[in-house]
Parts: sequence; C-alpha cells; structure tokens
Amino acid sequence: MRKIDKRYPITIGLLLAVAALALVFLPKRTAGDMLDEVQLTDSTEVEEIVYKYGIPTDDYEVDYGIVKQGQNLSYILADHGLSHQQVHRVNEKAAGVFDVRKIRAGQAYAVFTTRDSVPQTAFLVYEEDPKAYVVFDLRGDCAVRRGENPSEWRQKEVKGRVESSLWVAMQNEETSPLLAMVLSNIYGWSIDFFDLKKADEFRVIYEQEYVDGKSLDNFHVLAAAFRHSDSTYYAIPFTQDNEELYYNEKGNSLEGAFLKAPLDFYRISSRFSNARFHPVLKRYRAHHGVDYAAPAGTPVYAVGNGKVIAKAYQRGGAGNYLKIKHNSVYTTTYMHLSRFAKGIQVGTEVKQKQVIGYVGSTGLSTGPHLDFRVYEHGKPINPLTIKSQPKKPISTQNRAAFTVLCDSVLRRLENL
Repeated sequence: MRKIDKRYPITIGLLLAVAALALVFLPKRTAGDMLDEVQLTDSTEVEEIVYKYGIPTDDYEVDYGIVKQGQNLSYILADHGLSHQQVHRVNEKAAGVFDVRKIRAGQAYAVFTTRDSVPQTAFLVYEEDPKAYVVFDLRGDCAVRRGENPSEWRQKEVKGRVESSLWVAMQNEETSPLLAMVLSNIYGWSIDFFDLKKADEFRVIYEQEYVDGKSLDNFHVLAAAFRHSDSTYYAIPFTQDNEELYYNEKGNSLEGAFLKAPLDFYRISSRFSNARFHPVLKRYRAHHGVDYAAPAGTPVYAVGNGKVIAKAYQRGGAGNYLKIKHNSVYTTTYMHLSRFAKGIQVGTEVKQKQVIGYVGSTGLSTGPHLDFRVYEHGKPINPLTIKSQPKKPISTQNRAAFTVLCDSVLRRLENL
C-alpha cells in the first residue's frame, strides 16, 4: 500500500492562502475603469452643435437680410410664408416684450427655415443692435423672447494732441471719435469742449466692448488726463455708495450740480411729454419741458453757472426767453418771461441762482408760468431727471483705497 505524502495538503493550502491574499490586496477595478478602456478604444467623434441666437443652426437653413425702407414685421413675416392669422398672433405675443413698431430700416435679421421636404419658417430673429436681439419663435402657438450676444471688454490706451477738435484728434489716433463724447460727459463741468485750444493734450485708458470680434460704441474710461489751458484735469472712476463717479486726483467729484428748480415758489402745472394736449392750440403735440406755475414777477434763477447765448422774443411761441449754455453738454431755456433781469445780455456770464428774469405769460400762454427746458448734447431731456444735488468727495473710510487706485492709474497715464 502506498503511503500518502503529507506535504501535498500543506503545499495546496499555502497556494490557496496566497491566492486569497492576492484577491484582497489587488486594486479593485471599478465601472469607471472599464468605461475608460471603452472610451480609449472608441473612435467615434461627437459633433459639436453650433448655436446662433440660442437656436441650433444644424437643424435649419439660415437666411440673413436687412430691413428695407418701408418694411415692418408683418411685411417680413408675410414675405416668408406666414398667414395673416399667424402674423396677428406673433404681434400679440410680442406685446410687453418688444414693440414691433420699433423695427428700423437698415437693421439685420435672420430667418430660420426647416430642412423638411416642405420647408417651414420656424424663427425670425431681429437684431436691435450688434449685441441685443429679439427672437420670434413661429412654431406652434408662437413665442417672443429677448437675448444678447456674448461680448467681451478689451482694454485700450490712446494719447494725442488737439489740432482742430477732439473728434478729429481721436480719428487721427485711429480711435472711435465717439470716445470724445464720453470724455465730454466726464469733463462736462471742468472743460468746455467747444473751446479747446490748439495743442491741448489727452491721455486715456479705457475699455471697449466687442461682439464676435467687432467693436461696439460702448466705452468705459478707466483713467484720463486732459491738459487744457496750462492745467491738467484728471478723471479717475471710483465706486462709492454703490455709484461709480469720476473724481480728480484730490478725490473731488468732477460732476457738478444744477438747482432742483429755477425758482423758489412754484407748482408744476405741466410735465415733460411727447404728446401733451396744448391748452391754446387744442391739439396734441410734444412738450419737451416742465411748466412751473407761479405768480407774475416771481424771480427766475439760472440753475447753474454758464453763459447767455440767446435773448429774444418769439411771438406765438416762447415769448420772452433766455438760453444759457452751461458747458459742452448742457443748455437750458427759460420761456414766457415777463421781463429780463437787469444786465442780462447775450454773452453775459451768469452764476448759479443768479436772477436772470421774471415769471410772465408772454407768447403762446394761458397764464403766468415758466416753461423750463434742458438740452443734453442738443437733445431735450426731462428737467426733473437731471441730478440736482452736488456729489460728495471721497469719504474718509474710502480715502485709503482711492489713494492706492489714484497712484496706480496716474503712473500708468504718465507712462503712456
């Protein structure tokens, strides 16, 4: 009888033990590991979906056009196959989102048409400007929404010398002349941009907005220095009390102030309107001013420092009136005066709250009142919306932060 070698069970036991330990200590394979292997061996490419105005362009044929003179939304929609009922429904859906009457000739639009055997117009997109657009979703019950193209702000610098005007100087430096308008607003209370001197100099650090690589006429001045009549005027933006204003290097606001009203005792009898029923003419027409009812002879003040540029009588209209230019931005007009204050002539320099005339009822008027008007860059604006309180200088608690910013931007301006 053969003897059984007792070493075999021991050897087999050792092998089983080693195998068990290997199973315990070997790294565990997860589903993710196995998925990674699949991904590594999968050569399938995922196509990127291209969107325009938030619409997947691969699903549609896209045609671009320009609104022509005399065209409106209804005309464009009808021209692309929509029925009268569909056009009416789109106009209803647009209410409260976009005023379809504001579609202007020269603006771009895009039409998205399905790729079906019988193509259907699915979307019309109207570009209000290079950034903002309106989507008319023509599918089903229709819908209208607003949107904006993504934009970026690029930082730029420019310096130059005025030879004839700041507008021309900007063009000479291959910079948008509209930046000159931004500067005129910032410096409106410090520099008369209609009275610039030859060889006045400017240095500006600014940001300009871009959409799809194209520049927009939107600017944000980060710092500016303007040398005018042997003085240098700095402009440094700083946010205080949740409002960004421009300050000089001493921390004083560059923004001046108007009086709240051009007379002390008054009652507003008519407000700024584009369609007011005229009490004399008995028809609707624009009234781009504010009427202050007051007793005849009530003193009328200049709301700010400036120069009288017009003093005249207009029969059947303003009656006795004055016009004062305050700076390169603002001009004010005072109408229906009973008489002018002594010494007031064209060219007279006036101070804020100086008496310039007296309330009357001359011209086209039903009773004593002052028709007061404000113009910004030549366009009428509501006098009740202009800032009437002077801006505070940099506060004590913000002084340190402003000083750091000021020192930094002044060094950059000097190195331009």
